Amino acid sequence: MISEFIIEDFKLTSGSKALVKTTYQQFGKALGTAPIVLINHALTGNSNVTGAQGWWSAIVGDNKVIDTQRFTILSIDVPGNGFNVNSDYTIKNYKDWQLVDVAKIQVRILEQLGVNELFAVVGGSLGGQLVWELAALKAIKIAHIIPIATDWKATDWLLANCKIQDSILNNSTNPIYDARLHAMTLYRTPRSLKQKFERERDEDSIFKVENWLSYHGNLLQNRFQLASYKLMNHLLTTANVLRNYTSIKDLSQVILADIHLVSVDSDLFFLAEDIWETYIDLCTEKDNVFISEIKSIHGHDAFLIETAQLQNILKPIFETKTHEHNHKHHIVWNR
Repeated sequence: MISEFIIEDFKLTSGSKALVKTTYQQFGKALGTAPIVLINHALTGNSNVTGAQGWWSAIVGDNKVIDTQRFTILSIDVPGNGFNVNSDYTIKNYKDWQLVDVAKIQVRILEQLGVNELFAVVGGSLGGQLVWELAALKAIKIAHIIPIATDWKATDWLLANCKIQDSILNNSTNPIYDARLHAMTLYRTPRSLKQKFERERDEDSIFKVENWLSYHGNLLQNRFQLASYKLMNHLLTTANVLRNYTSIKDLSQVILADIHLVSVDSDLFFLAEDIWETYIDLCTEKDNVFISEIKSIHGHDAFLIETAQLQNILKPIFETKTHEHNHKHHIVWNR
């Protein structure tokens, strides 16, 4: 069931005020009867995480790794993400927003629901950045944070590509289509495209890779709003959990949750080396830090493609019968 949440005169980090209208969904067990998992969606995603139209149904559902028969699942739409096409939900002053504002709204929703403890917060890409932002607020007790194919900061590489996206979105005559074409080349890899297409042409003599890009451009154009794309792309650039801390090591001292980092070895958007650098910084300060790596030729989108590997990574976390762990950091290789 989709529920609505409204905040009047919400003060943004930028200092401006906003009327916030968003939605959230609950799946699985009733609130108060089971451990709660909060799932954050990525740039073009939404709160519809499971079911026939769910974007993560391979991971979330009855008898899945995140089992709706054992957990209460919450998923909150990023305000302005376009899931509700009503114009009242649209955010046009997107540069006034920061990702930490979204995390603060999540806290408000959780408080309204009477939730003060989460078994896990999990998200990939932009959703993983939001995992970090929520943990840094320290407003909700969290047992496990699981940021996937992401990092706690916007790197120079990420900022550069989001700048290109923003320029396309504001200057192209076909902005969503054109921006998606550029983005898809970042979400995959040269090896992935070579394996898939091998320079073959379709019956119209157009290279298959070109038709594939056009397909994804048209697909997003038909279901996404320009204002939403501008906002979500901008939010990627605002991730920075060190507003009140000197370093990630400093922040790690106040995050009590087990931290499970997941990288993709071929990721060209959130580079694996940056996530490993975060791991090294964290495990010098904390014992309950873990890292796993998805092995794939498919790049950033591997966290959505390599379902079996991700299931193997998440299974030990969600099959545990207790919140207690041996508090010894380790590396998990998934092949």
